[in-house]
Amino acid sequence: MDGGIKISQEVDARGQKCPIPILWAKKALAGMESGQVLKVLATDPAAVGDFRFFSTQTGNTLLEQTESDGEYAIYLKRK
Repeated sequence: MDGGIKISQEVDARGQKCPIPILWAKKALAGMESGQVLKVLATDPAAVGDFRFFSTQTGNTLLEQTESDGEYAIYLKRK
């Protein structure tokens, strides 16, 4: 249930390498309202650090990052 986080939109970037997950997330966030949450699914281990940096640079809040069997779920709250 995504830890009680209400997901507004999801981006499936599994199988994609940097910078594709970030680009897709940026595009999705641009169409969202402030306070909404984006869930990004990724398999690239670099995504963890990339999204940490992305959230710092853009002002969007990184709520949580989880990993299970090589699949990462990243939750971003739109600024």
